[in-house]
Amino acid sequence: MGVALVTLVPLRVVLATITVVVYYLICRMCTLFVVPNKEDEQEDFAHLGGWRRTVLYWSGRFLSRVMLFAFGFIWIQECVRDNEGDGDGQSKELERPGVIISNHVSHMDILYHMSSSFPSFVAKRSVGKLPLVGLISKCLGCVYVQRESKSSDTKGVSAVVNERIQEAHQDKSAPMMMLFPEGTTTNGDYILPFKTGAFLAKAPVLPVILKYPYERFSPAWDSISGARHVILLLCQFVNYMTVTRLPVYYPSQEEKDDPKLYAENVRRLMAREGNLIMTDIGLAEKRVYHAALNGV
Repeated sequence: MGVALVTLVPLRVVLATITVVVYYLICRMCTLFVVPNKEDEQEDFAHLGGWRRTVLYWSGRFLSRVMLFAFGFIWIQECVRDNEGDGDGQSKELERPGVIISNHVSHMDILYHMSSSFPSFVAKRSVGKLPLVGLISKCLGCVYVQRESKSSDTKGVSAVVNERIQEAHQDKSAPMMMLFPEGTTTNGDYILPFKTGAFLAKAPVLPVILKYPYERFSPAWDSISGARHVILLLCQFVNYMTVTRLPVYYPSQEEKDDPKLYAENVRRLMAREGNLIMTDIGLAEKRVYHAALNGV
């Protein structure tokens, strides 16, 4: 770690910083003289068209992969499951999914999905105000929510998310939504109960399972501070990621009528295909655990 701190980490930090600045400048160029969409306290450039959208999309995907490389993810093993022989009638549909569903393990999850499909995310409202990253998040079309507020506009955010999912499902040119239905990160071995927000739109979903094999330091962001996690991640010479893309999941009429059933069935599918352990522990219990670790 001592050697990595004075050699590898500075090089990676410089590469990551240059990458972020370059993409910020691209975003700035593509949004010149363009008025952002403003609706329900949301602000984004998600619906840019023409050359602007093309440049943002492909440069965003490429530079996100460069960021992953800077963090030591030199190779990413991807497995795409065919939409065949499901046995549940899932293979006969060809509709476009409205949302990508993924388990949540690390900060790196977001970079992978940006490099893979460049979708829109749900993010804390404060992200939109950050230097550099704020404009990038608006170009991604992030939907902002004030998670810390007890009286947050959850209903309004849910409506925006549902509208985006339905739009992506019906319009191939619309940006895809990407949601982590667990609502928090795990250590990568478990899968938590799903929130129903991604399933209220009744649109097909694309389940993606992320795993981070490791020998020394786990890339999973589970119980240490964000800064310490990033430093240890940068010190590790090579980091590994495996991705399993499942076939698009088309809900039955029963699942469309019952979002909880829809969410639970997708969760069980991901647990089975990803060899993940299902648990009833959620974000509330995780906060209690973190408080105990910190002696609060």
